[in-house]
Amino acid sequence: MGHTVTTSPDRATDRPNDTASRFDPIELEILWKRLISVVDEASAAFVRTCFSTLVRDGNDFAIVLTDAQGRSLAQSTMSLPGFIGCLPATVRHFLAAYPIETIKPGDVFITNDPWKGSGHVHDVTTATPIFFKGELVAFAAVVSHLPDIGGKLRSNSSREIYEEGLQIPLMKLLNAGEPNEVLIDIIRQNIRVPEQGLGDIWAQVSGCRTMGERLQGLLEVTDLELLGAEVRRRSENAMREAIRRIPDGVYRSTVQHDGFDEPILIQCELTVRDDTISIDYKGTSSQLPYALNVVPVYVFAYTVYGLKALLCPDIPNNEGSFLPITTSAPEGSLLNPTYPAASGGRSAIGHLLPLAVFKALADVLPDKVWAAGSPNSSITMSGEHNGSRFAVVNFLNAGQGATSRRDGYSALSFPANLGNTPVEMMETLAPIKVLRRELRRGSGGQGQHSGGQGICFEFEVAPGAGDVMASFLMTQMKSPTGGLMGGGEGRPGRLLLNGEPSDPTMPRVLKAGDIVCMETAGGGGYGKPN
Repeated sequence: MGHTVTTSPDRATDRPNDTASRFDPIELEILWKRLISVVDEASAAFVRTCFSTLVRDGNDFAIVLTDAQGRSLAQSTMSLPGFIGCLPATVRHFLAAYPIETIKPGDVFITNDPWKGSGHVHDVTTATPIFFKGELVAFAAVVSHLPDIGGKLRSNSSREIYEEGLQIPLMKLLNAGEPNEVLIDIIRQNIRVPEQGLGDIWAQVSGCRTMGERLQGLLEVTDLELLGAEVRRRSENAMREAIRRIPDGVYRSTVQHDGFDEPILIQCELTVRDDTISIDYKGTSSQLPYALNVVPVYVFAYTVYGLKALLCPDIPNNEGSFLPITTSAPEGSLLNPTYPAASGGRSAIGHLLPLAVFKALADVLPDKVWAAGSPNSSITMSGEHNGSRFAVVNFLNAGQGATSRRDGYSALSFPANLGNTPVEMMETLAPIKVLRRELRRGSGGQGQHSGGQGICFEFEVAPGAGDVMASFLMTQMKSPTGGLMGGGEGRPGRLLLNGEPSDPTMPRVLKAGDIVCMETAGGGGYGKPN
């Protein structure tokens, strides 16, 4: 493989050695709560105006406020962890393409470039500059998973990015408030459900504009640059202090994924030195001619999230808490693929990175880590129903690992807090009848504390339905979720088509009367059973 790429936030930022705060503690808390309320109101505006269940029910989005340099300040309460780590980097890519002096009020930037966005073409990011008294002071940025982006249905079988759908480079959706009609026509022509897809994109614009409007009142009473520097300084100090409590050393772990012809291995080498952590994924499997490749920004986002959840979960998410951490992976590896690698199913691998961190630190933080759980699964369906085209994505959560203090959570999405799409919406948007959706009893690993249960989801393609293209993204089908400290393994997942075991890798055509049963994996147990 080629050279190693190291990923980290922009180091040209505030340093924590200035310990004197410019803010009274009570004043700072009030300002911080106001900042969060501004972003949450923008999030609510986006959710209210979006068109797809992926946002409303699946929670597959994030909305973030950055400063004028693209450094994260705050994000909405329900934002996905991986997107929180990716969005500020995307804003900085926009700034590299469009220098600050060229940006005008009314501009809106857009991209779905996996290497500059959030890891696959199915997520579209928009960013809107926020001005105060004629000066650019911040950006509002949103990313969400569209119901469709053209190309093949999202599937692990894609061999390169060109199969996965429309690619939108870094460009303007609006220029000083004027829509880019050529780009809009291209998007409309290339996706299966343009009303939903463009509806979600314009909802992103609505959310960003709401943030800009609501932020004006706060800007009247405080300097956002000073406030941001203070919040980042405190977050960075808290993270560095938490790292210092870990003994210096090198900690290693290996995590296995099902793979295709052979298992995929994630090799993690975590080095703690004073108040910094570096994670090197050298030795990880090479990039694949399948859609499981993970771009560096997504690797960084979920690695940092695992460390933050472990070391200081209560401090705000912002650039400061990321500064003491770097990640690297050899070019050409699964965690640093070269273009035009396919990456549509990158979450199946990316969501295992917190587990790699937990396993590496299990011996020094046994009371904080938790056993392996399963990333979420999903089904994507497309066809014609009631005289119009449909394209839907439904998520299925799984069992999560137990800890030293409690059983694992059942039917939960970790590390991405995705929601289970309501049955009523599934049946409304696609020609299916849901036969059952229930906990998969006995799927969690045994232990002093048991792993969480997965889900059994069974549906029938409705009588009279035309052909339904279906694609399944499922994990932990061959490799059971591992227990910790002597805990038992969780049961692997299964896909059954008309009662027969089926490989989820390839998309398939479902016919009227076909019955599909998806069983997600259970979580691992913690500690030897009593």
